[in-house]
Amino acid sequence: MKYVSRATLAAAVVAAALVPMASASAERSSGDHGRGQKAGQAHGHGHGHGKADPTGRGQKSFRILIFSKTAAFRHTECIPSGTVAIAQMGLRGGFAVDATENDADINDANLAQYDAVVFLCTTGDVLNATEQAAFERYIKGGHGYVGIHSASDTEYDWAWYGGLVGAYFRDHPGVAGVNQQFQVATINVEDRNTAATRQLPARWTREEEWYNFRTNPRNAVHVLMSMDETTYDPRGYSVPGGSAPMGDHPIAWCHRYDGGRSFYTALGHKGVYWKEPLLLAHVLGGIEMAAGRAPFNNCG
Repeated sequence: MKYVSRATLAAAVVAAALVPMASASAERSSGDHGRGQKAGQAHGHGHGHGKADPTGRGQKSFRILIFSKTAAFRHTECIPSGTVAIAQMGLRGGFAVDATENDADINDANLAQYDAVVFLCTTGDVLNATEQAAFERYIKGGHGYVGIHSASDTEYDWAWYGGLVGAYFRDHPGVAGVNQQFQVATINVEDRNTAATRQLPARWTREEEWYNFRTNPRNAVHVLMSMDETTYDPRGYSVPGGSAPMGDHPIAWCHRYDGGRSFYTALGHKGVYWKEPLLLAHVLGGIEMAAGRAPFNNCG
């Protein structure tokens, strides 16, 4: 299996003691390239479920796989920064994290080790037909999917995947002479009673590359957060002069899909965002929900 580099995961271990991160313990209690080593191994984790943790925190509660292959645009900040941040979450939260960009790792035997798979800033056509079938079986078996940022800019010709994510990426601001790619805007946190949103304010203002989607997923998913389009210029680059605003504009959601659990958030483009305590709490909660370690009842 091809894992993130030793240097990247070593940085995660060192930085874990230095970077503040909002805890999700309340939620838990209530309910690129190159052959390196697994995040779990970098932290002294065992390879299977329930292996002892030499750091003294006891058993591993679950195991996740980060998958970050790109076949189109590559997010050179999101992928390494997000991988390190999620590895830190595992170190602190007592769950195991592996990471790969090798699509051959999406097979029945390997996926059986994991409670959830995180598609971290993937783009383009990243899985072949055999791998797609294996991932479909994995979700149908009751497992979890987490899509982060450009996971919605992935596998446009695989309709099942589009349903799993909830909506495909259309565009984002950054129209020459019209608006800026990165803007400060306000999110309406519509449901604050999930692990992914409980620590967020009702109105969350921050900078991001704000995604627009080809369709509004609201009728098919449970919307957790949506954009207040009056707080920024949402026109996107796909139309000369700027594409039309979405109006009703979900930006993060969850839903049950084909036997499994799906959580998606469009946040996370810049590397510096992965040091924001609220973003980390949002992503960690979504991982716990998809992995079946936090309540998923609100998601349908």
